[in-house]
Order: sequence, then structure tokens, then C-alpha cells
Amino acid sequence: MSLLSRALVTTLPLVPKAAVGKVASRYVAGETLEEAVAAIRRLNGLGAMATVDVLGEEVTEREKAEAAVAEYERVLAAIEAGGLDANVSIKLTMLGLEIDRGFCRDNVERLARAAAERGNFVRIDMEDATTTDATLAIYRELQPRLGNLGVVLQAYMRRTLADLDTLPAEGANVRLCKGIYIEPRRIAWKGYETVRRNFVSALAKMLRRGVYAAIATHDEYLVCEARALLDEHAVPRERYEFQMLLGVDEQLRDILISEGHRMRIYVPYGTDWYPYSIRRLRENPEVARHVMKATLGRAFGRNSGRTRGAADHGFTSGGPKAARPPEDGASSGGRR
Repeated sequence: MSLLSRALVTTLPLVPKAAVGKVASRYVAGETLEEAVAAIRRLNGLGAMATVDVLGEEVTEREKAEAAVAEYERVLAAIEAGGLDANVSIKLTMLGLEIDRGFCRDNVERLARAAAERGNFVRIDMEDATTTDATLAIYRELQPRLGNLGVVLQAYMRRTLADLDTLPAEGANVRLCKGIYIEPRRIAWKGYETVRRNFVSALAKMLRRGVYAAIATHDEYLVCEARALLDEHAVPRERYEFQMLLGVDEQLRDILISEGHRMRIYVPYGTDWYPYSIRRLRENPEVARHVMKATLGRAFGRNSGRTRGAADHGFTSGGPKAARPPEDGASSGGRR
């Protein structure tokens, strides 16, 4: 990342919320479930599936965790009522992981059962390293009993290849992404090409073990490598999918759909759109540069043109620690 880009990332909190809001529409479906449903319907019309994320994290009050569960139940009901091709993605810190692990596990089970009643699926998002052990433990406990849960592994974590060996022998379903949380070097790979290499190694191991692969990336090199591995292992179409963020590299999305690959788009919504959008901009300094240019242009009475930007490198709603620059391997953390 250039010095200018680093400076822009640092000054993002100074950008007016209204300016961020204009960019937010690229990444966020809206503040309401109705807006999310409309976005999903548009994506379904393009041949893409969706996974819905209610924005928010790090709940420390039981009432808020229970409210999040209730909102996800509303999402599942809306998906069924609308005949939509979509599932949900959840964050355990939003469901009470930091309050009590048993309480959180029960909330996950409640949602998984609500989804199962509707023939649907729940993806457990991965958060920062302090939650990894608990996240995987809950997944390993519930998936063999319930059968409609998936989890996320991050290629930039040094432990990922070993974590694959701990997943349920049957029915494992993994979204593989690069990873976006700021973690120390002792537990996370730092080189961009190193993270790419580990991504490919992890995907190859998943396919050898028969794990359902949700390949979450906007990196065309990784898409190319994934296609080669899928061909090498003769993976049937129903045993994998590609995943991308809402509003990111729509041309690549359309290319993959036209080639017959299943594609799922991550659709976030909620009143917490502002911190989510700031994280998207931090991951994509080119977009941040255009936002800052437009903001300054208005301040000095100049028309700086429309905000445009390069493809995003991230794949997670992230959290307060999620501010990794692309050079360090950013791009996380996702019915499958």
C-alpha cells in the first residue's frame, strides 16, 4: 500500500457519513430486511444465489443476542415466503459468544433448526483469532447432529491446514477465504503470495477430503487455480460454489455464472452499515481515494466526478480489528 493510500485509510473516519453512505449502497443492501429481499431477488434474477448477513457483532447483553436470533428467524421466514435462493451467515459474537459459550451454542442450534424446518442452511462466519477455537468447537459439536451448518476457514491463518483435519468426517461444508483480521505474524502468514499459496493448498486439501467448497474470492488468479483444481478432482457442480461480496467485480461474477458455476453473493443489511462500509473502504484504498476526492471537490465547489474504485479484496463483514491492507493478504471473514 502506498504512503498516500495509507494516509487516506487513516483519515477515513473524517469523511462525512453522507459521503460514505453513497458508497455504502455498493456493498450494503440497505437498512431493512425488505431492502435485502429486493437485492436477493435481483441477484436471483441474474442467476446468483445469496447469503444474508445482519450487520452487527460483539454483543455483550443477552437481550441483544436474542434480538439478533429473532431477526435471523425473520430473514429465514422471508426467504421461504419469497421463494428466494438464499441462506444466512451468522457471527457468533453477535449471538452471545462473549457472554456464554453454551448460550451462544443454543442460539446457533435454534437458528439451524429454524433453517432446517425450511430446508435451508446456516453459515457460521469466522471472526478474529480469539474466537477461532470456540467457533470450530461449536461447529464440530452441532454439525453432525443437525447437518445444515457450514463454517469459514481463513487461508492467511497458519493453523488452517491442520484445522481441516478436525472437521466432521462427513458433511463438512467450508467457506474458504483469505482472511482480513489483523493478527500477529506468529499465527498468520503475512506475504500476499504466501497467503495465495496457502489458499490453493487448503482448497486442494478440502477437495481431496470431499469437503463442500464455498470458494470466496475476488482474486482472478485464485479463481483460475480453483477452476483447475475442480477439474483435476472432477468435482460435480453441486459440490462447490464461488462466493463474492455484493457490488464487487460484477463482471467476474457474471463470467463465472455464464460458465455454469454456482455463485453466491454476500448480502449484508442493517443499521450498522456505516462501520461495515468503513471497513470496505479500508480494504480498498482506491475507492477511498475517489471518496476523498469527491468530498474535497464538494468542499471547494468543484465537481470531482462519480466515485469509482478497483475490485475489493475483502470477504467478511469483519469487526473492530478488521483493517488489514490488501498487501498483507486481505480478503476474508458465508442453502450452503
